[in-house]
Amino acid sequence: MHLYQFPDHRCLAVAGDRCVILEDFSFDALFQSESPSAFAEEAISRGRNAEAPPEFHATELAPPMENQEVWAAGVTYFRSRDARMEESEKSGGDVFYDKVYDADRPELFIKGGRSRTVGHRQEISIRSDSSWDVPEPELTLAVNSAGKIFGFTIGNDVSSRDIEGENLLYLPQAKVWRNSCALGPGLMLAESIDQDATTVSLWIERGGAEVFSGKTRLSQLKRSLEELVGFLMRDNVFPYGCYLLTGTGIVPESDFTLRSGDTVVIEITGMGRLTNSVE
Repeated sequence: MHLYQFPDHRCLAVAGDRCVILEDFSFDALFQSESPSAFAEEAISRGRNAEAPPEFHATELAPPMENQEVWAAGVTYFRSRDARMEESEKSGGDVFYDKVYDADRPELFIKGGRSRTVGHRQEISIRSDSSWDVPEPELTLAVNSAGKIFGFTIGNDVSSRDIEGENLLYLPQAKVWRNSCALGPGLMLAESIDQDATTVSLWIERGGAEVFSGKTRLSQLKRSLEELVGFLMRDNVFPYGCYLLTGTGIVPESDFTLRSGDTVVIEITGMGRLTNSVE
């Protein structure tokens, strides 16, 4: 089952061949439910059948959220470790990324919330005071208020690599600003996925031509999904649940940076494609 939200807050559920317009549906209530799947099924039973789902690849969508916080894990793939060490070598911070990759405790940070998050076919932005900006395609976990993983979506953790590399204390500025996160196109309800069979792909287009592409498998993720959520929930509370981006295994080379007008496309097996233009 997949749940989608339009910019006018209308919600749609797609389950197999069935497409249902949800009435009085709330993502906050979904994330607060002890059984989100049962909550969604009940919402579908009250909904109105639609003729057919829209062409999602061309449809603007809001992120599938309301008051959920968005958090992120870092340095969970070997490729990410190498890239972070490279960008921080001049400042001497490269050793810390090596250490956190092998440490018991993962890197976790807050990415933002609804006010800084956009959906499918909406614009992400790059910082005006940065010269090296990249998308980070990531499997994203939907976690209810009790700390249970109940769904998955695609996330883009847009990052300013030059700011992060200059000083590790600048991490919030390198990660959090207006439209620096994208989620979507919808939320896939499932308690688990086959990581060995799940592929994450990234394309970046500029002027109608592909300027970067990359692919990885979730089997390359160093830490388990449950481990990441377990650390996130320690001494923490999420009254509306949260999303957790799980890190990226695809990082463009150091001579690449996003430009205004680029189009970023991220695809994860079974979850569709998240497409954003760059403001």
